[in-house]
Amino acid sequence: MRYKELSSKEIVNLEDGTRLGVLGQTDLEVDPKTGKINAFIIPSYSLFGMKRDQNETTITWNQIKKIGKDTIIVHRANK
Repeated sequence: MRYKELSSKEIVNLEDGTRLGVLGQTDLEVDPKTGKINAFIIPSYSLFGMKRDQNETTITWNQIKKIGKDTIIVHRANK
């Protein structure tokens, strides 16, 4: 699957239903040898779209449970 197919999808945590972000506002961790996506790095944004702080959420590829038409469901345990 290409990044273009994933962009603009909302990322939701299966654990508690929280919205983690939207692809397209994220950075990627890519394996330079294979070109495969290893993780999405989602910055923390405020209500008005401004970066809140330096905190980020990292979603690894193995945390993705389902990719739907508009949403990506991930399993990220709460700490």
